[in-house]
Amino acid sequence: MHRRASIPARINIIGEHTDYLGGLALAFACHERLTLTVTPAEKNHGEKHVVALWEAAGGSPAHLEITSTIPIGAGMSSSAALCLAIVLCSRGRMDPLLACQEAQRIEHEVLNTPCGLLDQMAMMHATEGHATLLDFSNLNTNPFELPSGWLFKLVDSGIRRDLATTTFGRSTDIAVMNAHAKEENRRVLAALDSNAPELGLILNDAHASLKSIGVSHPEVDARVGELQNTQGVLGARMMGGGFGGMILVLIENEDVLPDLPLVQSSQGGFLEELLE
Repeated sequence: MHRRASIPARINIIGEHTDYLGGLALAFACHERLTLTVTPAEKNHGEKHVVALWEAAGGSPAHLEITSTIPIGAGMSSSAALCLAIVLCSRGRMDPLLACQEAQRIEHEVLNTPCGLLDQMAMMHATEGHATLLDFSNLNTNPFELPSGWLFKLVDSGIRRDLATTTFGRSTDIAVMNAHAKEENRRVLAALDSNAPELGLILNDAHASLKSIGVSHPEVDARVGELQNTQGVLGARMMGGGFGGMILVLIENEDVLPDLPLVQSSQGGFLEELLE
């Protein structure tokens, strides 16, 4: 067993905290990636959390080497990428949805992260030039060609978090969450037919909704507000599970926020069988 899995980070355009409520999301993969290379060994070698995930997935004794350009705790799903890579390398080629579900299982079990299936499904079903419309009521996926006028950049808030140690998912009022999910689903459907200025307003509304369910952060809110009022910015919102991380910014043209690169779409996760 000599294998290498390459998994992209995901950019969620709209549809946050909807996956575990049977809702909708629209997401794509970007060029930041995590790579796991696995070679046989007499016993497991690697970072302790990687080894724990590998053992939870039933992997045979191996040397586990991780390289990654995905920032940790930044709302780009580094943990989901790791768990998917573990599953693919331990099991070999398999149905993408089953890989997603197994990655979710070991993330729950080992990392104690109360995640849904948004991250894993966005990563596994991604195609370059497209986002994926994800329907968590039936786990269906549909490609959506990214309009040429949708130009995104990421602004790092500098705030890092560990979702396993937050109170989210244990104390949030379910009625509030359901109201958020209903409106967020409406925003996802509206996004499919929107031009860039319209999408910008949708992103702004989404950030306000995330604030209402208590998953934002005062410093992030302040930075989002600054960006929303920056010339050439059409919309901005916190991205990911919450409490910090990256801010997704929709811009009029690539000269806006000139120190930051455009976010480009990428292919999804894949597995390679290596020669011994």
